Amino acid sequence: MVNYRRVFIPGGCYFFTLTLKDRRLKLLTEQIDLLRDAFHYALARYPCHIQAISVMPDHIHLLVQLPNDTTYFPKLIQSIKSRFSLLIHQHVGKNHKSIWQSRYWEHCIRDERDWLMHINYIHRNPYKHHLVKFVKDWPYSSFHQYVQRGILTDSWQGEELDGYFGE
Repeated sequence: MVNYRRVFIPGGCYFFTLTLKDRRLKLLTEQIDLLRDAFHYALARYPCHIQAISVMPDHIHLLVQLPNDTTYFPKLIQSIKSRFSLLIHQHVGKNHKSIWQSRYWEHCIRDERDWLMHINYIHRNPYKHHLVKFVKDWPYSSFHQYVQRGILTDSWQGEELDGYFGE
């Protein structure tokens, strides 16, 4: 059996990929309001700052900054997944125990370059998956907040990155 090791750093910054078990489903975007509810529910219990996010039809990429004195990201992720599963069961009737892959990808951000690389990856992901022609066209991304704050331009397309990001 594989022995999973996680890095727990109080106040750490983490990149996550959460994936549906059936990659053909589009539940995350088709039921975006239920997913938002699940995030609000989880963040009320496990406060943190979501620095970047992209919700794809079958997976989510997010970059999370934990509060200085906490390492509770497994509870945060489990809360998001279980709340969304319950809401799907209640509103759509789908078997809520089989929606998500049992595990998730987690990466502790090491430095500013690593942080920037993951933000780039998150915002470019819909383009990478050929869901849009331009990054700005994907509605389920924090990219639009980065443009509003003047951090990125509306025409930003990012650059293709080498590496493994949990997909």
